[in-house]
Amino acid sequence: MSAVLNQTDVPGTPRLERMQAADLDAVVAVEAAIYSHPWTRGNFADSLRAQYDCWVWRIEGELVGYCILFAAAGEAHLLNLSIAAPYQRRGYGSALLGRVITLVREAGERSLFLEVRPSNEGAQRLYQRFGFRRVALRRDYYPAHPGREDALIYVLHFES
Repeated sequence: MSAVLNQTDVPGTPRLERMQAADLDAVVAVEAAIYSHPWTRGNFADSLRAQYDCWVWRIEGELVGYCILFAAAGEAHLLNLSIAAPYQRRGYGSALLGRVITLVREAGERSLFLEVRPSNEGAQRLYQRFGFRRVALRRDYYPAHPGREDALIYVLHFES
């Protein structure tokens, strides 16, 4: 997905930019601050190396959030969408998800899949507001304290 999203230069408006290796320190710091079991620097570096669609979202240079997408065979998979703690519950997650959906649609993908923890009720409500439907359960998918936590699989289908 190499589509360029419309950007605006209005101060305070988030800009979506391709993630670069130079972004990894900031991305990993946000990830570690908001998750009990964060992705590692290696996970993000591997995503860049594999040429997944890796994006950072900034306001006037400050990292607001990021997302990682993988697309193949007409399907996109949202592997990670995260918002830095100071920006959470202020509409930035909804706005970034909306941008991701636009990106996936413009790339011509037929559907967008994601996994979410059952304990992450806020994220589930967000995905449902955007029309995602729960389609499956993946047992013991996520590390948790203690043991493992299931993953709920959601999908959003696009009109042809």
